[in-house]
Amino acid sequence: MKAWNCVAIVGVGLIGGSVGLALRSRGMAIKVVGFGSRRATLETANKLGAITEIAADLNGAVAEAELVVVCAPVADIVEQVRQAARFCRPGTLITDVGSTKAEIVAELEKAAEEPAWGREVHFLGSHPLAGNERKGPQHASADLFARRIVVITPTPRTRNEDRSALAEFWAGLGANVVPMSADEHDRALAATSHLPHLVAAAIAGATPERYVTLTAGGWQDTTRIAAGDPLLWRQIMLANRTNLLASLDRFATLLADWRAALDAGDAVELERLLTEAKRIRDAVGS
Repeated sequence: MKAWNCVAIVGVGLIGGSVGLALRSRGMAIKVVGFGSRRATLETANKLGAITEIAADLNGAVAEAELVVVCAPVADIVEQVRQAARFCRPGTLITDVGSTKAEIVAELEKAAEEPAWGREVHFLGSHPLAGNERKGPQHASADLFARRIVVITPTPRTRNEDRSALAEFWAGLGANVVPMSADEHDRALAATSHLPHLVAAAIAGATPERYVTLTAGGWQDTTRIAAGDPLLWRQIMLANRTNLLASLDRFATLLADWRAALDAGDAVELERLLTEAKRIRDAVGS
């Protein structure tokens, strides 16, 4: 397992803080430098041991880094990576943790051709399928990525050594690494993450407030993710709008089948729909 001399984390919130804690608890980095827009957040991360030092600016954060992990909101990732690439030393690998990938990867492949992009600096996208509706390093965990999937999105231009290094990095944090194209990632996540969030938010929004005190485990489990940051989720949904609309169309078609069966009092069809849903859910396990 490679031990990194210096890893820079840009944005030390829940995910970035968990990266830092995991690196340090596993002895995978000598130095973990944190940078972000909120000084209080950085100080909290430093106090909790997620980072070893706070950088005053992006230049200082990435100057010595062998690996840079950009944990910014989806709408900010491209610019953050472009700026970081200007200051990185030759050989630095940059990744991100964005929930959408196609647009980010395409824009950064173009940016890598710009004169301002650092010499021999490389980008390879990541998306850890981990986290929750909470924010901030105070909720970070060294085990957040343990036994969780992390998707990496190599392109034909990705160097084999970068692919191997990034896969080893995430595996070292406890994750199961799955490589796939950025386009396939976005199609998949529209169905498995972005649509569920939209539906959870819709269920919460459709619940009359006078009945909220009567909610129990079913409603609370189903709508838990609706408590996520609206600004962050607005960005994710718009960034993956085409794929999300396709998933929403499939869901609407299935929902119409449910409504028709219920309207007709068709017990056989209702049981079939419930059984099929149970089969798919049971395949995932607990």
